[in-house]
Amino acid sequence: MNVHDSERISGLLADAGYVEAADDEDADIVVFNTCAVRENADNRLYGVLGQLAPKKKDNPNMQIAVGGCLAQKDQHKIVEKAPWVDVVFGTHNMGSLPTLLNRARHNQEAEVELLEALEVFPSTLPTKRDNTYSGWVSISVGCNNTCTFCIVPSLRGKEKDRRPGEVLNELQALVDDGAIEVTLLGQNVNTYGVEFGDKQAFGKLLRSAGEIEGLERVRFTSPHPAAFTDDVIWAMAETENVMPQLHMPLQSGSDKVLKDMRRSYRSKKYLGILERVREAMPEAAITTDIIVGFPGETEEDFEQTMEVVRQARFASAYTFQYSKRPGTPAAEMADQLPKEIVQERYERLLELVNTISEEENRLQIGKTVEVLVANGEGRKDNATMRLSGRAKDNRLVHFTVPENGEIPRPGDVVTVEVTDNGPHFLISDSKSYSVRKTTAGDAWDRSQLETCSTGISGSISLGMPSLPIRG
Repeated sequence: MNVHDSERISGLLADAGYVEAADDEDADIVVFNTCAVRENADNRLYGVLGQLAPKKKDNPNMQIAVGGCLAQKDQHKIVEKAPWVDVVFGTHNMGSLPTLLNRARHNQEAEVELLEALEVFPSTLPTKRDNTYSGWVSISVGCNNTCTFCIVPSLRGKEKDRRPGEVLNELQALVDDGAIEVTLLGQNVNTYGVEFGDKQAFGKLLRSAGEIEGLERVRFTSPHPAAFTDDVIWAMAETENVMPQLHMPLQSGSDKVLKDMRRSYRSKKYLGILERVREAMPEAAITTDIIVGFPGETEEDFEQTMEVVRQARFASAYTFQYSKRPGTPAAEMADQLPKEIVQERYERLLELVNTISEEENRLQIGKTVEVLVANGEGRKDNATMRLSGRAKDNRLVHFTVPENGEIPRPGDVVTVEVTDNGPHFLISDSKSYSVRKTTAGDAWDRSQLETCSTGISGSISLGMPSLPIRG
């Protein structure tokens, strides 16, 4: 969701006449699009803002803007902690950024504007996509759940759904622009339709996306186990361009902890969903999120999580140590666990997750996979000159182009045989290799010609994330 928002911020600034700076040193504007899910995001933001203070002193005309969830949470506190920040904007009004920058420049004082309700869906704003072959489309914004550890609902607001026709029109526009892959976004995609009274709207949307000619890959994130229904499973299985991949957050395998988290499902239901998904799509790769060290988690609770992981056989898992977020019910709970206990459990879980992931990846050796070639994802190591991309099940694949083999463009599709693996990727050094040129690859060629003709170059770092802009 934040990457999607950052692309919209890029598009807004490009629309306003800005172009990317070649590097941070040349930037007249730096925009931070922030997250607030974990405490580490706070620390990183204020640390980097501190590093920018002397640059701002040397160049008073440089502008610094902070947006996103942390801005929505901290609001005026950001300018109090870092008075050299020029603009603070929240999750609901990113479209106001160019105006706020102009106003701050004119008034020579910080502009802080945060709305309590969404103005426009991010997907309706101008965009400058990271790549030509894939795109993000928000089908809903906000969340109606009340998980005790999560600060997102208070920052993103209640769920608001887009009408199916708007979503499908945007999918078609992306395909017309050269994209062959899209990811549908929502805090809880499978409650999509709540605003217009259709509980099966998400499954219907997936089937409708399957009718868009030229759209080869459809993904979505994230569903919630409590609302995940069989009609969605069958829509996935029966719609050719919906990929055999599911990211299903677990958070904990302990029913007691799930209850304390206010996650309205239990481990038996969760495992049952995975079983039905694999019955319908045996090739599906399932990934998850897990939190370690939630308040009151006992060793027995943790072992129950480990057991669910053993049974679930995740292709990969995002594992997190519980992060206390002010304003959430969990932050006020008794029995907050000592850091050393959380760390030790986290390391045990990580070892198990990586072992299972590597075992599952090893089962892919000898299989033939179709890989959508990426632009700069993963590694292109100088020793092997491997390129990278994603298989249909979203596994990362590093592949070698055989001698005299055709070099694919980002957005083209290669068919390769898996010859080796690691815990987080597959490898193909096989001579079994073919390339299928795509409209996405053609769009990549056009984008490179346009870049050369305008002389625009540079990069947007989404890891922090920061967006250097030269005016």
